[in-house]
Amino acid sequence: MKGEPADIKTKGAWVFGYGSLMWRPNFPHGETRLARLRGYHRALCIYSTQYRGTYETPGLVVGLDRGGSCVGRAFHVSAHDWSDVEAYLWEREMTDRVYRPRWFSVETPKGNLHAYTFVADRAHEKYTGRLTTEKAVALVLQGCGKRGTCIEYLKNTVSHLDEIGIKESELHRILKMAEKKRGSA
Repeated sequence: MKGEPADIKTKGAWVFGYGSLMWRPNFPHGETRLARLRGYHRALCIYSTQYRGTYETPGLVVGLDRGGSCVGRAFHVSAHDWSDVEAYLWEREMTDRVYRPRWFSVETPKGNLHAYTFVADRAHEKYTGRLTTEKAVALVLQGCGKRGTCIEYLKNTVSHLDEIGIKESELHRILKMAEKKRGSA
């Protein structure tokens, strides 16, 4: 794949997680670092029709969308494990082809790394574009799929952002509004 590090077969690779990969990577890895990816931001911009919703009642999950920057976690995968991890990530993230796998330079406290990640495909039918807060809240409240509820997903994501000191005001606001609406229903 374009941009893949030349030494991947000897030194392994880094994976950049910005959503559920931060709190449920489910693949073997060694070192984990905070990392910033410039040029993309974390956004609730993907309709979920399997993991956190259905076709009849889609949920909403995060993707990397153009513009800004995103702080997440970089996970080092050994050369020995890389082919299995890459296959696992492809199976996990590319079920609907709503993401595009890419290699990017990410900044860490110990220096820049080349990391594998998935960005939102703006041409895909499951890309939402910019939603109103009210629409995002409605999707978060209704979404429930194979991996649980959308609100549970958002809580876990926000909790892990809090854990690493990242305040994503939009995600925090949507979660707060969804919990308030759910509590008053």
